[in-house]
Parts: sequence; C-alpha cells; structure tokens
Amino acid sequence: MSKLLRFPEQDPLFRYTHRIRSRYGETDQMGYVYYGRYLEYFEVARTEMIRRLGMPYSEMEKEGVMLPVTEAALEYKAPVFYDEEMRVEVTIFEPPLVRLHTFYRVYTDRQSAPHVFGKVTLAFSDVESRKPRRAPDHFLQKLSDSGEA
Repeated sequence: MSKLLRFPEQDPLFRYTHRIRSRYGETDQMGYVYYGRYLEYFEVARTEMIRRLGMPYSEMEKEGVMLPVTEAALEYKAPVFYDEEMRVEVTIFEPPLVRLHTFYRVYTDRQSAPHVFGKVTLAFSDVESRKPRRAPDHFLQKLSDSGEA
C-alpha cells in the first residue's frame, strides 16, 4: 500500500482498468519508464474510463464542460521496463460535486504489488468562463449506474 498517498478506506464507487504497453521512447537510459510518463498513462486511462461511462471528453466539451487538472501526486514503488504491459487502474471513491478525485495503481504481470500509486484531482469547469461548476447530472447518473468496468 502507498505510504504517502492515502486511498479512501471504503468500497469504490467506480473502477476501470486500462491496458497500455510501455514504448522505447518512454524509457530512460536505465530502461525504466521515465517517471513523468505515468501522468500521461493516467490521462489515457481516465479518458478511456470516461468514454466507457458514455461521456467522452469531446462530448463534455461540446456541452460546455472541461476538466482541468488541479492537483497530481505520484508515489513510485518499482520500475516498469520497456515493452511491459501495464494495467492502469483508475478508481473513484465518491461522487464528484465540482472536483473529481481519481486514484491510480499501475500493475504489471511481473509482480503482484503496484509499481506506482497516484492521485489526480480535476475540476469541472465552464468552457467559456473557466469558472468551476457542478458535475453534469448525466455524468453523475452514469457514474452511479456503472460500478466496475
């Protein structure tokens, strides 16, 4: 378990796992996935999670909603190497009002414990005013109806 990042001690509202393989250009001289790439992996997994909910980012933007990142944290436990398939697990523990708190674990088949833990907080915002706004009702409904994907 993560020592620095605290995951809520409750059942998740929603969980989604996305598979992605590390590419050569994402590794450093040691053959490890470069630490900054994990935020990109989180974004890919989160985007696909939202798409799985039936609300792709592109549709939210057409409705005047955007989701900028307001906070990000990572804790590295073990490296991921070039050409390893990762499972990036995204978990949501509570319905978002204005802020969407997403938690991440990165796994490979090489070990059972997560390689990386993460948390990213996003804020539902109005496209035009750029001010915070409530999460769209239909997003909340899809989230509560979905469970685990």
